[in-house]
Amino acid sequence: MKNKNILLNAITESVETKKRILNNGDLLREIDRVGQVIIEVFKAGNKLMLCGNGGSAADAQHIAAELSGRFNFDRDPLDAEALHVNASFVTAVANDYNYEEVYKRMVQAKSQNGDALIAISTSGNSPNIIAAVNKAKELGVTCIALTGENGGTLAPLCNHSLKIPSNETPRIQESHILIGHILCEMIENNLFENPNK
Repeated sequence: MKNKNILLNAITESVETKKRILNNGDLLREIDRVGQVIIEVFKAGNKLMLCGNGGSAADAQHIAAELSGRFNFDRDPLDAEALHVNASFVTAVANDYNYEEVYKRMVQAKSQNGDALIAISTSGNSPNIIAAVNKAKELGVTCIALTGENGGTLAPLCNHSLKIPSNETPRIQESHILIGHILCEMIENNLFENPNK
């Protein structure tokens, strides 16, 4: 194999990152708490918003799709939305204001007290994500950070923070989607009767 070292190193690093998550009791308990928080948000008839940039935007959209569509089994849809999916809105606000305002304005337009926002940033320092969280907090929205090990400026701003024990962007993103899937399974199994059981 020409790329054996790349292949083996990437898989090994990904596995090692997930082992660090598995061995971090505080992080596991916080993932469980976040799952319960989102369950209560949906039980109350509120919604979940997600935001991120680049790969983190894709992760936000992926998680939202699992909840608003289905994850493991057929059931009613949940009100979950990635805030970047209206490309005309994103480009208009970025052009007419600036990119930092994009998520902040969408949070302002869509949020109500009791909603939740998952804010995804591997560095924890994305200005538009931080602006969105600050606006969300003003509006009574529960904020959940998904970041890397440092947490950046974002983590301490949020009600809950899930900090992946890595400083490597690909490993952080791989773990973010793992946590996203775990949350989806928790939410789905707590809110609906699983017909496969």
